[in-house]
Amino acid sequence: MDTSYLIDAVSMLLRWLHLIVGIAWIGASFYFVYLDNSLKPPTDPKLKEAGVGGEMWAMHGGGFYNPQKYTNAPKTLPEDLHFFFWPSYSTWITGFLLISVLYYFQASTYMVDPSISAITPLQSVGIGLGTLVIGWVVYDQLARVLIERSQLLFAIIYVAFVTVVAYVLTHLLSGRAAYIHVGAMIATTMSANVFFWIIPAQRKQVATMKLGGEVDPIWGKRAKQRSYHNNYLTLPVLFAMISNHYASTYNHPHAWLVLMLIMLGSVLIRHFFNLRHKGVYRWEFPIVGMAIILAVLVWIAPKHQQVDSTQAAPSLTEIAAIAQARCSACHADKPSIMPVAQAGVKLDTPERVKQFAQRVYERSVQLKNMPLGNVTGMTDEERAKIGAWYLAGAK
Repeated sequence: MDTSYLIDAVSMLLRWLHLIVGIAWIGASFYFVYLDNSLKPPTDPKLKEAGVGGEMWAMHGGGFYNPQKYTNAPKTLPEDLHFFFWPSYSTWITGFLLISVLYYFQASTYMVDPSISAITPLQSVGIGLGTLVIGWVVYDQLARVLIERSQLLFAIIYVAFVTVVAYVLTHLLSGRAAYIHVGAMIATTMSANVFFWIIPAQRKQVATMKLGGEVDPIWGKRAKQRSYHNNYLTLPVLFAMISNHYASTYNHPHAWLVLMLIMLGSVLIRHFFNLRHKGVYRWEFPIVGMAIILAVLVWIAPKHQQVDSTQAAPSLTEIAAIAQARCSACHADKPSIMPVAQAGVKLDTPERVKQFAQRVYERSVQLKNMPLGNVTGMTDEERAKIGAWYLAGAK
């Protein structure tokens, strides 16, 4: 079996599985934060005596539900107790395998960009792996020191740290690799929160109850704090994960700032929903969040190029020759670099070049993210010819 096809098939299956378990994890995070913020003090005195601090009535799928939360712990341990950790672990494991297949095993193509830095593929992989580890260590130490003192100060310093990481990575790795690793760093932190803090705290609570001891409320408090951090980090991670489809973001000269502003806007939107679950409507948060994101999209929009009317536009034959030399290795019936034509775009005949004229212009002239990593060495002169041909009507 062809190696390139095998990589493509494995990445498809991993991406699919990663998406499935990721939906389960993020869905659980959204639901439990919603539930926690929507609880009301019980009206039944017996529930209060039993230690229930809040309850909620809900209806779903034609049935009534009455979830309850104990102030600290129930008086007796139930026989059937569910823990929610496999969605987190499965998401991280599949995500790490996916980033390994797509980026680490193909580092020369996806991790390295000679126009950004002169690092080797091996160095780029080391930077990527180091980012995941350093991201967790810094976050965890900041949380240990500041989480009980000032959540605001913790948030400011952590955002500053992620900003520095984004800046450094966008000056070392290719744009798409930098973005994906900022997201992977945050996702690693989220899963490490579950592994090192949330689940251990819950297991301590259960173990203490089995021994007949009194559960220390601090365990539940710390687990809840980390869980809420994870909830706020979900939307930034989701954007980083899909960013490889949007070259206008990671190819911008200030890609690090683009990323941080979009992430900031998404956190403000998430904050609105968390407050709304408590019955607090602060519309300024989603309005400012969306305004930031829309302002970024306007800022990074490609600039329209002027056509020199005194110069004859290049012919389709000239442009097709450029596409054959620089693009057909990935975009053809039988590409030589990729297993199949990427995104279904084929540029191995003049007719196909004309068919995908807008895509060719956007990717090679406006965004300059194609050829990928400029592996085939497209020159600025060739990009200028494509631009002149397209703006003259792509005739």
